Amino acid sequence: MSARSPELDQSASAAAYDPVPAPAEAGDADKAGRFWSGRRLPAGLTALVALGAAGLLLYDLAAVRADRPAMRWRRVLAQELAERPLDDVWVLAGAAAAVALGVWLLVLAVTAGLRRILPMRRRNADVRAGLDRDAAAMVLRDRAMEVSGVQAVRVRVRRSKAAVRAVSHFRELDDVRADLDTVLAAGIRELGLAHPPGLSVHVGRPAKKR
Repeated sequence: MSARSPELDQSASAAAYDPVPAPAEAGDADKAGRFWSGRRLPAGLTALVALGAAGLLLYDLAAVRADRPAMRWRRVLAQELAERPLDDVWVLAGAAAAVALGVWLLVLAVTAGLRRILPMRRRNADVRAGLDRDAAAMVLRDRAMEVSGVQAVRVRVRRSKAAVRAVSHFRELDDVRADLDTVLAAGIRELGLAHPPGLSVHVGRPAKKR
C-alpha cells in the first residue's frame, strides 16, 4: 500500500474575520434599522386585563356610591391588606410576581424582537426588506458546497457573526479554508445586508470510523 499523503496530516484550519464591508449605494444614507415586533399578543392581553380590572373596580365604586355594599372580593382584599404584615409570605410573593410582570413588560417595550430577521440595505426610502437568518445560512451553505474538497458544511448566521464549520476529505485544509473565505465573503456581500456579519470559518477532517 502507498504511504498516506502528508497533506492529510493536518486536522483543522480555522480563521475569523471582521464584518465584510458593504459597497456604498444610493440608499445607504437612509440607514436600515432593525425590525420591531408588534407584540400584539402581550399588548392585547395586557390591555384586556387592565380593562377588565378597571371596569370591575369602577363598577364596585359606583355601587358603593349608590349605597350598595362593596363586592365581597374587595372587602376581603382590603381586610387582608390591613391585617397581613409586610413580611408575610403571600405579600412578598404577590409583590415579586408584580415586579416580574412589570420587568417583563418593560423588556418587551424596549427590545426590538424579530431577531431572526436581518435588515437589508435600503435602495428606496419607502421600501424596507429583511432576510431570515435561516435563509441566509442556506445561501451561504450552498455557496460553500461548491468549493472543491468540501464534503459537508454547517452554517449558523447571527446578527454579528456567520459561523461556518466545514468538513474536507481531500486537499490541504488551509487551501480549502482560503477558498471558503473568498467564496463566503462574496456571498455575504451579495446578500445585501445593511450590517454584514463577520465571518468565522473552521475546516476539519471527517471523523475517523472505529
